Amino acid sequence: MNSPIPENPGPSRERSLNRFIGALWREWICPVLVVAALVLPFKSAIADWEYVPTGSMEPTIVPVELVFVNRLAYDLKIPFTTRHLMTWGDPKRGDIVVFYSPVNGERWIKRVIGVPGDVVSMNQERLSINGTPVDYAPLRLPTGLSGDFSNQNAVFAEEQLGGRPHPIMVLPQRSALRTFGPVRVPAEKYFLMGDSRDNSEDSRYIGCVDRSRILGRATDIIVSVDLDRWGQPRFGRFLSKLP
Repeated sequence: MNSPIPENPGPSRERSLNRFIGALWREWICPVLVVAALVLPFKSAIADWEYVPTGSMEPTIVPVELVFVNRLAYDLKIPFTTRHLMTWGDPKRGDIVVFYSPVNGERWIKRVIGVPGDVVSMNQERLSINGTPVDYAPLRLPTGLSGDFSNQNAVFAEEQLGGRPHPIMVLPQRSALRTFGPVRVPAEKYFLMGDSRDNSEDSRYIGCVDRSRILGRATDIIVSVDLDRWGQPRFGRFLSKLP
């Protein structure tokens, strides 16, 4: 008696594999590609966010925070490039901007201190713009900072720049460039500084930043997390406006 010939499993396995690949494409890969095709150009040209891991903008922005960046604040760019399609404004003194660093190409965040044509100088932490000293007022220790600055003799002040008050911090015990200039800001360039004046690599060290490198204006804190407290959310800073 002849033994039955077993059915060849090859075609069945191939059909199963094809069904699996088809389902994977329809249910996962294709939707992800569609979302990416919509979200990434939107993020690149219209609305963006910036993760801030360092303390160079304290006490205004503290580590670890995610801030909203308005890419349409000054112009409309071709997605994924710095080429302008239309321009309707330029950064103003006091704006917080995100830009490509001329040092390493990374995205940095700083405050605009001087615009094209300005003469910027500093004398022992006190700024002057076009020969006029910037006004300062005392400020109490802000909440939510990344560490204990009491042992560093930290000094906080409210700086009036462009008619827009914002907090700054100085750390007298750190080595920093506290006096410089006068420096004339060239055309199409901007003088940028961090609000933590003694803990910021900025235009004092890297020079003025080209207008073409500025991506947009940071306007709000989206999310804030305190890593010193095991990732505890700083709910009081969620969705708060940046000064």
